[in-house]
Amino acid sequence: MSRPTPLLDFFKRGEVARDVRMQAAEGALAPTAHEQVEILLLLTGDTEAEIRAAAELTIGRIPIDALRAFLARADVPETIREAFAKRGVVPGGATPSDGDDPLIDTAPADPADPDEPDIPEGAAGEEPRQSISQQVARMGFSARLKAAVKGSREMRALLIRDPNKMISASVLSSPKLTENEVEAFAKMANLSEDVLRIIASNRRWMKNYGVVFGLCRNPKTPLAMSLNNMNRLTDRDLQVLSIDRNVPEPLRVAARKKIVAATSGKR
Repeated sequence: MSRPTPLLDFFKRGEVARDVRMQAAEGALAPTAHEQVEILLLLTGDTEAEIRAAAELTIGRIPIDALRAFLARADVPETIREAFAKRGVVPGGATPSDGDDPLIDTAPADPADPDEPDIPEGAAGEEPRQSISQQVARMGFSARLKAAVKGSREMRALLIRDPNKMISASVLSSPKLTENEVEAFAKMANLSEDVLRIIASNRRWMKNYGVVFGLCRNPKTPLAMSLNNMNRLTDRDLQVLSIDRNVPEPLRVAARKKIVAATSGKR
């Protein structure tokens, strides 16, 4: 799977709070089919019996035909197929599934709503409808995490800057995320280094020249990463980089040297 799975990585590292683990075990935190299945299998080995039982129950509620079609996909790791084979479930069905929607989703339909529905704008005697930023500001951790994975484009633009690294990184797990958004994120100087590293680790995203150039010009991007990606820039963009006072001086110097070397080679 080409999309990075930062949310899954947090679960693998054991850095997820109990309430979030329980939500995932109950099928309420479901970014993509791949992540959901792996997270559920991880949670069947959780330290808490209640979470283990919830994960087992959720796995048992996945429609068998959908699960067999998922397991038939070429991009499903063999370890996942083996885990389900032990449970008596093997790949099958008419054709392998090709979507990446979760196999089961018990979350409320609208993660934008932390507690109660918005008040329609202009309703007599009521407050105007809240802005997206106001809605996000009212959300607790669990609601923000759901919105990072399932919310709107506007919510992702806010939550990619969330001070909690699990939430900001989980925006990149959203199946709704577009390359245009990733390109915009790569240029944002107020993102965490962890987020920029996740972007740079994705081969598909790094095929987008705008993402590469954005990372190179982002002062938060680790210097070694910028130096490596600088080799992919055009002469014109190298020139831009060489005089950009917002990037580290070693990067500007390296860009100037590359320009000089390229100019000498053309003589």
